[in-house]
Amino acid sequence: MCLGVPAKIVEIYENSGMRYAKVDLGGVVKDVIVVTSEELGIGDYVIVHAGMAISKIREEEVKEITELLNELSSEF
Repeated sequence: MCLGVPAKIVEIYENSGMRYAKVDLGGVVKDVIVVTSEELGIGDYVIVHAGMAISKIREEEVKEITELLNELSSEF
């Protein structure tokens, strides 16, 4: 099973013609490849899967996803 997780964009940059973003994944900052064609800006949220920002999401969705993940983790 694959799982995409929400992350907040803190920086966007290009390198060798590819678009990258530094994202905050719950306090851990990682560089990811941006594969979505959506317009992104600092402060936007994306779903990150396998080191790639695959889709932009709304902040309300992030809250819902975070609550669900917290519920799941408390069951284990």
